[in-house]
Order: sequence, then structure tokens, then C-alpha cells
Amino acid sequence: MRVVIIGGTGHIGTYLVPRLVEAGHSVVCVSRRQTRPYIDHEIWKSVEYVTIDRTKAEENGDFGSQMAALNVEILIDLICFTPQSAKQLVEAVKGRVKHVIHCGTMWVHGHSTQVPTTENQIRNPFGSYGINKANIEAYLHAIHQECGFPVTILHPGHITGPGWLPINPVGNLNPEVFVKLTKGEEIILPNLGMETVHHVHADDVAQAFMRAIAHRENALGESFHVLSEQALTLRGYAEEMAKLFGQEPKLKFLPWKDWKKEVHRRDAELTWDHIAHSACGSIAKAKKVLNYRPKYSSLQAVHEAISKYFEQQGITI
Repeated sequence: MRVVIIGGTGHIGTYLVPRLVEAGHSVVCVSRRQTRPYIDHEIWKSVEYVTIDRTKAEENGDFGSQMAALNVEILIDLICFTPQSAKQLVEAVKGRVKHVIHCGTMWVHGHSTQVPTTENQIRNPFGSYGINKANIEAYLHAIHQECGFPVTILHPGHITGPGWLPINPVGNLNPEVFVKLTKGEEIILPNLGMETVHHVHADDVAQAFMRAIAHRENALGESFHVLSEQALTLRGYAEEMAKLFGQEPKLKFLPWKDWKKEVHRRDAELTWDHIAHSACGSIAKAKKVLNYRPKYSSLQAVHEAISKYFEQQGITI
């Protein structure tokens, strides 16, 4: 089939595009600029590229029509962040596309009342990103119910893999935390370190998109979590990473109000976002309906990503 991927050279697309080509699909990557994927692959030479600035095109009111003009059969949208953006696209391709797969986020849930969180739990989103994504999801489900719009929504956790930094054991993106763990140095965790993060390797996310295509009839009108098998507590995450580096973990704990004073403001903001959400999702539905089988545990995904970062930075363990 002819597959159009909006935002196809980023985290997910790096792994998804080769999978699609190998499966025999004709692939079109739509992006603002032709950035290189994180991993080189000969297959990328067979991909068609279309350069479109989505923001500007949406302002002009013609982004959706440009997508429809590509004669798309399967449309994968990896970079839709507002309900208005979703509506413009849906109205343009409605009745002209066989399957739309939207990339959501676990943050549509906000805080959970029971864990692991399932797809049918009541949404409690907070923050503009989570609220917008939850509203997009609600809109897409409504349009499916209204006219059978062929949509599937996948909600990844904290995506990681070679080429970009994983969320670290204190809940932000500062790589110095991993460096300290390799040296056996003390790291300070907020509260008691019992909040959770839930990673997923980008290749497993790509697998889920392929499964949604393969199981289209069962996937239509549904949302699925795309995660590793288990979430990590911050404490457990720090302890296990230290052991992987051959060190004994040295941890200290501070109440949030004291902890945030010890780090840069941006690091504190990211940590708060992650511990306030404390993602911990069930993948039972994706396993049952899509036959999704993640290859990587959270720790395996993080270890591969940070090992690549160390290699690029010349950091020896």
C-alpha cells in the first residue's frame, strides 16, 4: 500500500520506515525539512520525500488538502499536537484513506487512580501537551463513531533508543546522572524515589504501528498503549543502572521542595512533569488485539540508548 508518514525521519520513523519498506509498502515521508534518520539504512534510498512546513500549511488552510493529494492509503501522523490540526487533516482525507494511525501519548491519562493504567480508564490530563492530546483522542474516537472514520490511536511511553537521551532515574534529560552512576557517585532522588517512568524502545513503537496495520479490522476505532512490559520506579531504575555499570548504587533522598533547589530550573520542571504523571501502563490490550510483543525491557532500551550516547561523547565506563 501507499503509506504517508508525517514526521517520518524522527525517533519512531527511523525504525518504522525500514519496516514498512521491507513489508512491501510504498513510503512517502512528509517533513518540514529532510533531516537524516538516527540510523542509516539503504532502504531510505527507496523512500519518497515531500517537504512541507506543517505549521505554515495549516495556517494557510491547505495542509490537509496537500496530504489528500498524495493519494494516500495509510496515513501515519507522528506530529499532531492540537485538535485543530487533527480536524484539518481528518476533514481533508475523510472518505479517501483506508487507515489513519495517530501517535498519541501516555500523558492523555494525567494522573492514574489505578495501575497499571488501562486504555479505558477515565482521563485526568494536565498540562497543555497532555490536554491537547487527550482532546485529539476524544475527537478521533467521536469522528469514528459518527462516520466510521478509520482511525487507530497508539499511546507510547517515554520513547528512547540510540540517537537520543532517555529520561533518567531522576525524571529528566540531564546525562550527568548516568555519568555519576557509572562512577559510583551519589545521586539524589526526589521524595522516596517511588514515582514511576515507563520507557519504550522506538523499534517497539514501530512494531506496534506495523501490528496496527496488519490487524486493521480489530484496530479501527481503538486506542492502545505502546510500552515495555514494566515501568520502573526511580529508585529501582537508579539501582539497576548502577549495577549495569558495575557499581554499588549510592542514593540520597530529599523532599520535593528541597530537591528542586539542588538542580537547574529546567531539570526540575521536567522531573516534576514526569513524577506528577508517573506513567505505568498496561499493554495487555495491545498484546491481545495487535499481537504486540515488545523486544526491549525498559532497562534494555535505556542501556542501549545511553551506551550509544557514551560512545558518541567519548565517555568510557
